[in-house]
Amino acid sequence: MSEKVTVLVVDDSPTMRGLLSAALRRDPEIEVVGSAADPLEAREAIKRLNPDVITLDVEMPNMNGLEFLEKIMRLRPMPVVMVSTLTQKGAETTVSALEMGAVDAIGKPMDGTPASVAFADLATKVKAAARARVRARGDVPASTPAPGGYRPDPNLILAIGASTGGVEALLTVLQGFPADCPATVITQHMPATFTRSFAARLDKVCAPTVAEAEEGAPVMPGHIYIAPGGEAHLEVAGASPRCRLVRTETVNGHRPSVDVLFNSVIRLRRPMAGVILTGMGKDGAKGLLAMREAGARTLGQDEASSVVYGMPRAAFEMGAVERQLPLHRLSSAILDACAASPRAAPNAA
Repeated sequence: MSEKVTVLVVDDSPTMRGLLSAALRRDPEIEVVGSAADPLEAREAIKRLNPDVITLDVEMPNMNGLEFLEKIMRLRPMPVVMVSTLTQKGAETTVSALEMGAVDAIGKPMDGTPASVAFADLATKVKAAARARVRARGDVPASTPAPGGYRPDPNLILAIGASTGGVEALLTVLQGFPADCPATVITQHMPATFTRSFAARLDKVCAPTVAEAEEGAPVMPGHIYIAPGGEAHLEVAGASPRCRLVRTETVNGHRPSVDVLFNSVIRLRRPMAGVILTGMGKDGAKGLLAMREAGARTLGQDEASSVVYGMPRAAFEMGAVERQLPLHRLSSAILDACAASPRAAPNAA
């Protein structure tokens, strides 16, 4: 990679190409080397310019963004940041793109929002994408099947934090959970409106019930709750634990924040486990350390399987992580950490 992160902007709208390019050029560490109006132009530009990162519109003529992304991830894997409308259709398509291997996503301006506000995080996301480990589709191993004999601790709360690369990571982990999984709360850094579609996608492909967290929702075994993106911090509170959405300022630059979630679980004074997955920055590291010091079992994703080894590294280096494992082994390890009693030995009578 060159000194500056080189970017190709792909969008069918000349106005949007201009807004994206202007937002990126404000960062002295980024160079916009070209733009393309559709995937056919983009294909030639990629060959000619060899950019570090592509920003890719979801809806374009000749070939939509998902079809083009599939070809990129199959033939020439490289970091892609999706640029999407904040509609339900746009959100569903973006979640599919993140599942296919796009590193991150950002929403287009709407309802009069200035581009400078809508794209405030774009340069940060692009620079993180440039450092990401991008793999060809199919290179991520499936979760190791959990052995039989798992019995959940009905009082335990499992809290998971993730950011860049977290869609793919959470799909891998949660598809290894049984229907009677531990009561699970998750903060995944995502733009507003995307988390509802993400929760719906998880609910279709996972055995437990998955939903976007709502104020007052009871936190129960067999259920997984995803913090709403960009709107509020997710906390768990009460003698009979319930979701609480707290609309306070950002923490570590994020709302929702993983640290806020982890610290709320500690206050419950009940059995707990914490997991930190791929992501940029340090959000969740201090919270996970506090969980471990309060007696929680704690796990982290290892460097080799992380798209961005930022959050897991910060947690590991400060001693917050009890065990660090590759992504495909985390489901089984999490269930072991959350079980009410040890599993029966294989082939036991």
